[in-house]
Amino acid sequence: MTLPSSDANVLSATVCPPAFRVTRRRTARRAAAALLLAALVTGGCADQKETYCEAVEDHQEELGEVLGDGSPTALLEALPVLEDLADEAPDDLRDEWRTVIDALEGLEQALDDAGVDPSTYDRDHPPEGLSQADQDAIDAAARQLTSDETVTAFNGVDQQAKDVCGTPLLV
Repeated sequence: MTLPSSDANVLSATVCPPAFRVTRRRTARRAAAALLLAALVTGGCADQKETYCEAVEDHQEELGEVLGDGSPTALLEALPVLEDLADEAPDDLRDEWRTVIDALEGLEQALDDAGVDPSTYDRDHPPEGLSQADQDAIDAAARQLTSDETVTAFNGVDQQAKDVCGTPLLV
Protein backbone atom coordinates (compact mmCIF):
# COMPACT_ATOMS: atom_id res chain seq x y z
CA MET A 1 0.00 0.00 0.00
CA THR A 2 1.36 3.36 -1.02
CA LEU A 3 0.46 6.35 1.04
CA PRO A 4 0.06 9.76 -0.46
CA SER A 5 3.03 12.00 0.42
CA SER A 6 1.02 14.06 2.89
CA ASP A 7 -0.04 10.87 4.70
CA ALA A 8 3.59 9.67 4.78
CA ASN A 9 4.62 12.88 6.54
CA VAL A 10 1.87 12.45 9.10
CA LEU A 11 2.89 8.84 9.70
CA SER A 12 6.56 9.83 9.98
CA ALA A 13 5.70 12.62 12.40
CA THR A 14 3.60 10.24 14.47
CA VAL A 15 6.18 7.46 14.61
CA CYS A 16 9.20 9.72 15.12
CA PRO A 17 8.20 13.25 16.11
CA PRO A 18 10.82 16.02 15.59
CA ALA A 19 11.48 16.36 19.34
CA PHE A 20 12.35 12.66 19.52
CA ARG A 21 14.75 12.96 16.56
CA VAL A 22 16.53 15.89 18.29
CA THR A 23 16.73 13.91 21.55
CA ARG A 24 18.22 10.92 19.70
CA ARG A 25 20.87 13.18 18.13
CA ARG A 26 21.72 14.68 21.53
CA THR A 27 21.93 11.23 23.07
CA ALA A 28 24.23 10.09 20.28
CA ARG A 29 26.44 13.16 20.76
CA ARG A 30 26.54 12.61 24.51
CA ALA A 31 27.46 8.96 24.04
CA ALA A 32 30.25 9.94 21.63
CA ALA A 33 31.51 12.56 24.09
CA ALA A 34 31.43 10.01 26.92
CA LEU A 35 33.42 7.52 24.84
CA LEU A 36 35.98 10.20 23.98
CA LEU A 37 36.28 11.21 27.63
CA ALA A 38 36.68 7.59 28.69
CA ALA A 39 39.43 7.11 26.12
CA LEU A 40 41.22 10.23 27.34
CA VAL A 41 40.93 9.22 30.99
CA THR A 42 42.01 5.66 30.29
CA GLY A 43 44.85 6.93 28.15
CA GLY A 44 45.83 9.29 30.97
CA CYS A 45 45.88 6.39 33.42
CA ALA A 46 47.98 4.33 31.04
CA ASP A 47 50.41 7.22 30.59
CA GLN A 48 50.53 7.73 34.35
CA LYS A 49 51.34 4.08 34.98
CA GLU A 50 53.90 4.03 32.17
CA THR A 51 55.64 7.10 33.60
CA TYR A 52 55.61 5.55 37.06
CA CYS A 53 57.01 2.25 35.82
CA GLU A 54 59.80 4.10 34.03
CA ALA A 55 60.60 5.93 37.29
CA VAL A 56 60.63 2.62 39.19
CA GLU A 57 63.06 1.13 36.69
CA ASP A 58 65.22 4.29 36.68
CA HIS A 59 65.53 4.32 40.49
CA GLN A 60 65.51 0.66 41.47
CA GLU A 61 69.27 0.14 41.34
CA GLU A 62 70.00 3.28 43.37
CA LEU A 63 67.26 2.42 45.84
CA GLY A 64 68.60 -1.12 46.16
CA GLU A 65 72.11 0.19 46.86
CA VAL A 66 70.98 2.71 49.47
CA LEU A 67 68.63 0.35 51.29
CA GLY A 68 70.81 -2.69 50.80
CA ASP A 69 73.77 -1.33 52.72
CA GLY A 70 71.94 -1.98 55.98
CA SER A 71 72.80 1.37 57.48
CA PRO A 72 70.47 2.67 60.19
CA THR A 73 69.94 5.81 58.13
CA ALA A 74 69.24 4.00 54.85
CA LEU A 75 65.54 4.89 54.70
CA LEU A 76 66.28 8.56 55.36
CA GLU A 77 69.01 8.49 52.70
CA ALA A 78 66.51 6.95 50.29
CA LEU A 79 63.89 9.61 51.01
CA PRO A 80 64.63 11.76 47.91
CA VAL A 81 64.29 8.70 45.64
CA LEU A 82 61.11 7.60 47.40
CA GLU A 83 59.69 11.12 47.09
CA ASP A 84 60.40 11.07 43.36
CA LEU A 85 58.60 7.74 43.01
CA ALA A 86 55.69 9.09 45.05
CA ASP A 87 55.48 12.12 42.75
CA GLU A 88 55.29 9.84 39.69
CA ALA A 89 52.85 7.37 41.24
CA PRO A 90 49.48 6.81 39.62
CA ASP A 91 46.47 8.13 41.48
CA ASP A 92 45.56 4.73 42.92
CA LEU A 93 48.91 4.61 44.78
CA ARG A 94 49.07 8.18 46.05
CA ASP A 95 47.62 7.39 49.48
CA GLU A 96 50.04 4.53 50.12
CA TRP A 97 53.02 6.59 49.03
CA ARG A 98 51.83 9.53 51.14
CA THR A 99 51.72 7.24 54.20
CA VAL A 100 55.31 6.08 53.61
CA ILE A 101 56.68 9.55 52.85
CA ASP A 102 54.88 11.17 55.78
CA ALA A 103 56.34 8.60 58.19
CA LEU A 104 59.86 9.11 56.88
CA GLU A 105 59.54 12.88 56.88
CA GLY A 106 58.16 12.71 60.42
CA LEU A 107 61.25 10.86 61.64
CA GLU A 108 63.55 13.17 59.71
CA GLN A 109 61.80 16.21 61.22
CA ALA A 110 61.91 14.83 64.77
CA LEU A 111 65.66 14.17 64.47
CA ASP A 112 66.24 17.58 62.90
CA ASP A 113 64.15 19.38 65.54
CA ALA A 114 66.20 17.65 68.24
CA GLY A 115 69.45 18.60 66.52
CA VAL A 116 70.44 14.96 66.32
CA ASP A 117 72.58 13.41 63.59
CA PRO A 118 70.62 10.37 62.35
CA SER A 119 73.83 8.45 61.63
CA THR A 120 75.06 8.68 65.23
CA TYR A 121 71.79 8.63 67.16
CA ASP A 122 71.48 5.71 69.56
CA ARG A 123 68.15 5.49 71.34
CA ASP A 124 69.66 3.54 74.24
CA HIS A 125 72.45 6.11 74.64
CA PRO A 126 71.00 9.44 73.52
CA PRO A 127 73.30 12.43 73.13
CA GLU A 128 73.94 14.41 76.27
CA GLY A 129 71.54 17.29 76.66
CA LEU A 130 68.78 15.74 74.52
CA SER A 131 65.51 16.56 76.22
CA GLN A 132 62.98 13.91 77.16
CA ALA A 133 60.47 15.66 74.90
CA ASP A 134 62.84 15.32 71.93
CA GLN A 135 63.50 11.66 72.77
CA ASP A 136 59.76 11.05 72.96
CA ALA A 137 59.20 12.79 69.61
CA ILE A 138 61.91 10.69 67.94
CA ASP A 139 60.47 7.51 69.47
CA ALA A 140 56.95 8.41 68.32
CA ALA A 141 58.18 9.09 64.78
CA ALA A 142 60.11 5.81 64.74
CA ARG A 143 57.01 3.92 65.93
CA GLN A 144 54.98 5.52 63.14
CA LEU A 145 57.58 4.44 60.61
CA THR A 146 57.36 0.83 61.79
CA SER A 147 53.59 0.86 62.33
CA ASP A 148 51.33 -1.65 60.61
CA GLU A 149 49.86 1.19 58.55
CA THR A 150 53.23 2.30 57.16
CA VAL A 151 54.55 -1.23 56.63
CA THR A 152 51.33 -2.20 54.84
CA ALA A 153 51.54 0.92 52.66
CA PHE A 154 55.16 0.19 51.71
CA ASN A 155 54.34 -3.43 50.95
CA GLY A 156 51.45 -2.20 48.81
CA VAL A 157 53.61 0.08 46.66
CA ASP A 158 56.23 -2.64 46.33
CA GLN A 159 53.60 -5.19 45.26
CA GLN A 160 52.07 -2.70 42.82
CA ALA A 161 55.49 -2.21 41.21
CA LYS A 162 55.79 -5.97 40.80
CA ASP A 163 52.25 -6.45 39.49
CA VAL A 164 51.87 -3.42 37.23
CA CYS A 165 55.45 -2.66 36.23
CA GLY A 166 56.68 -6.24 36.30
CA THR A 167 59.62 -5.30 38.49
CA PRO A 168 60.24 -4.80 42.21
CA LEU A 169 61.18 -1.43 43.69
CA LEU A 170 64.64 -2.75 44.57
CA VAL A 171 67.20 -4.87 42.79
